[in-house]
Amino acid sequence: MNPRHFLSLFDLEPSELKRIVRRGVELKQLQGQRQEHQTCAGYLLGMIFELSSTRTRVAFEAGMYHLGGASIFLSPVDTQLGRGEPIEDTARVLSRMVDIVMIRAKKHETISRFAKYSSVPVINGMSDTLHPCQLLADIQTFVEHRGSIQGKRVAFVGDGYNMCNSYIEAAVQFDFELRVATPPDHAPQVPDRASGHVALAADPTEAVTDADLVVTDVWSSMGHEDDRERINAFDGYQVTSELLDNANNDCIFLHCLPAHRGEEVDELVLDDPRSVVWDEAGNRLHSQKALLEFLLTADQ
Repeated sequence: MNPRHFLSLFDLEPSELKRIVRRGVELKQLQGQRQEHQTCAGYLLGMIFELSSTRTRVAFEAGMYHLGGASIFLSPVDTQLGRGEPIEDTARVLSRMVDIVMIRAKKHETISRFAKYSSVPVINGMSDTLHPCQLLADIQTFVEHRGSIQGKRVAFVGDGYNMCNSYIEAAVQFDFELRVATPPDHAPQVPDRASGHVALAADPTEAVTDADLVVTDVWSSMGHEDDRERINAFDGYQVTSELLDNANNDCIFLHCLPAHRGEEVDELVLDDPRSVVWDEAGNRLHSQKALLEFLLTADQ
């Protein structure tokens, strides 16, 4: 039987994604009550990081521990991938030694090629194209604060990059309306299957008006950290408390972090009462535990 991978939200059925979100809420409650939930005892997670990480690494490593399993951290200097071994060969070998693999890669193609030759499930821990694990945490956070996201209006303001792409997929899979406001040269490609759920807005105010959820991400995405000309293109796309005033009264604000205060958000937004970014960050742990459990034990 071929393993189930999680490279994109489209890799799972909407019912399976909702199941994972519900389980994330349950696992959070169990941990809060200090009840053991070692449903993955004896399993080993291999984590490959081409890029540094705080939330992704800690959430997966701590999560596997809570589930009763163990994890191995591998940076480029720790593997033959960093010395030119083909991805296909590493996938064939590593998947004979661990039960599941998470990869955070510079290029989405790296993760796709690894998954093609892996005999165990592979998780996209972030690539230049998608960040599906973050969306599980975001949806869980919305559900905890506002209930089902189905039929709600979501605004994404900023860079049409990996987070935006995953929100486009989420709009289809979780059935909500997404309005995206980006500079014209940084707009995302909207696949045909998402056309009924996603609309490109002329400006941030149009996108945010009457929104139930407002989301942004850094403008200096990986590989563009020092590109000031690129960052200058986002003038006028900063999320401020005044911009949030155009949304519904009970809207919430999310940011996957780390945030650059003074760029994509002003100095006050992360601490605005409408911001739930700290809950969102903490939910990376619980949603990723639910994902690991699903991929490792769903067929048992």
